[in-house]
Amino acid sequence: MINHEFKKKFGQNFISDKNLINAICDDANLGEKDEVLEIGAGGGSLTTALNERCKKVVSYEIDRDLREHLTGLGLEKTKFVFGDVMDFSIAEIENDFEGKYKMIANLPYYITTPIIFKFLNGSKNIQSLTIMVQKEVAERIVAKEGGKDYGVLSIMIDFYGEAKINRIVSRKMFFPQPNVDSAVVTIDIKDKHPDIDKEKFYRFIQNVFAMRRKTLKNNLAQGGYDKQKIDALGEEILRSRAEMFSIEKLIEIYKILA
Repeated sequence: MINHEFKKKFGQNFISDKNLINAICDDANLGEKDEVLEIGAGGGSLTTALNERCKKVVSYEIDRDLREHLTGLGLEKTKFVFGDVMDFSIAEIENDFEGKYKMIANLPYYITTPIIFKFLNGSKNIQSLTIMVQKEVAERIVAKEGGKDYGVLSIMIDFYGEAKINRIVSRKMFFPQPNVDSAVVTIDIKDKHPDIDKEKFYRFIQNVFAMRRKTLKNNLAQGGYDKQKIDALGEEILRSRAEMFSIEKLIEIYKILA
C-alpha cells in the first residue's frame, strides 16, 4: 500500500486485490484494441492492469497529491489528468480518444449519479460503463417497476442501454474499509429509442417521480402538461404512481403528452 493520507472528502477507498482487478477488466470485456476512460486512478492498481490490456488509457484523478506516485508508475499507454472529471466537458474528455471508448470507474457515493448522467446524456461515443458503486446504488440501477428502488436512475439507464450486476464486492476488499459493500455494474450503451428526444424524456421522468408518494395525475399537473392530454390517459393510469409502470409504458405515456 502506498504511503498516502486518505481523504474522506474524495471518498477514497483503494482496491489492490489482483483477482478482483482482473475480474473488473473481464467484466468490461476489455481487449488490446480498446481505449479506456478511467475515473479515479487511486493507487493505480487498476490503472496498471488497464495499461497492460488496452490500447490507451486516460485516467482522471481528483487528488493531486497522488500525482508523483501515479506518474512514477511508468505506464506508457496511460495519460493522467489531475482534476475533477465533472469540471471537464464531454468534448474535452473525448478529445483524448480516437473514437469509441469504454469507462472504468470506482465511484464514491456522492458522485455516482452525476457522473453516470453526464456521460449518458452527453456522450455519443461511450460504449459501456463498468463501475464499482455502493451495493444499494447497484440495486437501484438494475431495479424494475413496482419496487422502492425503481426510479429516475433505473429508468434512464434502461432507456440508454442494458445494465447488470456482475459481482458483489465485500467492504473488506478496500483500504480504508468503507461501511458498506459494493458491486460492479456494467451498463452497455444501446441506441434503443432513436426517435425520442432524450432531454425531454429525461425531464418527463424527473417530473413523474418528483413526488414519489403522489399519483401520476398530481405529478403531471405539477409538471405543467396539457390538462386535456393528461385526462386522456384515463383514471386507471392517473390514479397510479409512476413506479408501477415499466419503461415501455412510461414511453407510451410520454408520447401521448408530448
